[in-house]
Amino acid sequence: MKLQVRILIYSILFFLYLSTTSLLLSLGEVLKTDPYITLGCGFAVLNLIYTFLALKWTPLLNVISAVAIAALSLYLAVQFANLHLLANYDPYLVKTAIFTNAILSILFWEIVYQVKSRK
Repeated sequence: MKLQVRILIYSILFFLYLSTTSLLLSLGEVLKTDPYITLGCGFAVLNLIYTFLALKWTPLLNVISAVAIAALSLYLAVQFANLHLLANYDPYLVKTAIFTNAILSILFWEIVYQVKSRK
């Protein structure tokens, strides 16, 4: 896949992460579930859609990488927000966690893509 195509897809994925976070949190409130579980499952679904439409690898690799990246990026985003590095700009640290999750997910996708393309 060309670099320009990957940048375009990553830009779309970044926008989807930012725009669906509030929808997923609202869905979690309606379903009365833990927000981390709702966000994790929602981001895993976004990742699954990305892998099956853009990457088109084997189904097992698609599912494993999508779920692993969603869980790892959400965990690291919460840990980064708990550092309180940007507390002056984002007092509740919600925006920090959302942006960190989106950036880490895209970074992990590029790492997985590079590893897969080298093999």
